[in-house]
Amino acid sequence: MVCALPQWKVTAFIGENVITAQTIWQGIWMTCVVQSTGQMQCKVFDSILALPHNIQAARAPIIISVMMGLLGILLAVAGGKCTNCMEDERAKSRIGIGFGVVFIIAGVLCLIPVCWSAYTIIRDYNPLLTSSQKMELGTAHYIGWWAADLMITGGGFPLCQLSL
Repeated sequence: MVCALPQWKVTAFIGENVITAQTIWQGIWMTCVVQSTGQMQCKVFDSILALPHNIQAARAPIIISVMMGLLGILLAVAGGKCTNCMEDERAKSRIGIGFGVVFIIAGVLCLIPVCWSAYTIIRDYNPLLTSSQKMELGTAHYIGWWAADLMITGGGFPLCQLSL
């Protein structure tokens, strides 16, 4: 969800009256403008080189995080105690450890670009700018932190059950 949401940077511009109100969302793939009437127009970024460095660098780890998360889910199903994919309990235990490690890696790969982008927005925030130029944290950051927390915590549970 973090990968697809255009709400990484958000600005709300309210002009002289409510009629000219619009919200601008900037994500890692596109920019969207939402008018006060509810009409939304999105435009995919034309050039990768024109993007800020943190947005350029966020794309690969987020996509790898999604793929690692899917791999972790497959390993969790294969190594589950209620499945018959494998008869050997020791092999299932190893797959459970693999699921935990993969999920922790996926969580960290999600956390890095989300935190970097949030840091950049907070660092560049200037209260002296007009409201149309102020960029704030968007919904994608909060969902990204929540998702990374769930993946890291969920990946830690099978590792806590290790018997060395």
